[in-house]
Amino acid sequence: MCAGNSNSKKGLIVREPFATLIVEGKKTWEIRKSRTKVRGEVLILSGGKAVGSAELVDVLGPFTPEELARHGDKHLVDADFLREYSGGKPLYAWVFRNAKKFEGPRKVRVARGAQVWANVVVGDE
Repeated sequence: MCAGNSNSKKGLIVREPFATLIVEGKKTWEIRKSRTKVRGEVLILSGGKAVGSAELVDVLGPFTPEELARHGDKHLVDADFLREYSGGKPLYAWVFRNAKKFEGPRKVRVARGAQVWANVVVGDE
C-alpha cells in the first residue's frame, strides 16, 4: 500500500442502514442485481465516507425474491423489498466476511457518477 493519503482502494457504495449493518458483521449478504468478479477486502462507502471494510468472498445465485426471503437472517431485507427491487429479474447475494467498522467515518474521494463500485483514495481523517 502507498503511504499517506494516496492509499487507493476499491469501495462498494451501500445505502444506510445497510452499510453499517455490513461493517458491524450483522449483514453478511448484500443483495444485488448482478454478479461481480471482485474479491478481497473492499471499503464500504455511504454518504461519501468509508464506514468500514469487509472481505467479499463469494457471489451466490441467481435467486428469486422468494428464495432469498428464506435467508433473511443473512441479508436483513424483507420479502416485499426483494420483490420490488428485483423487478422480476434474478438477484445475487454478495457474501461478506471479516467485517470491520471504523471508529468514525473516513473521508474518501469518489469519482462523480459512481453508483456501485468506486476506486477511492482514503484521507488521513
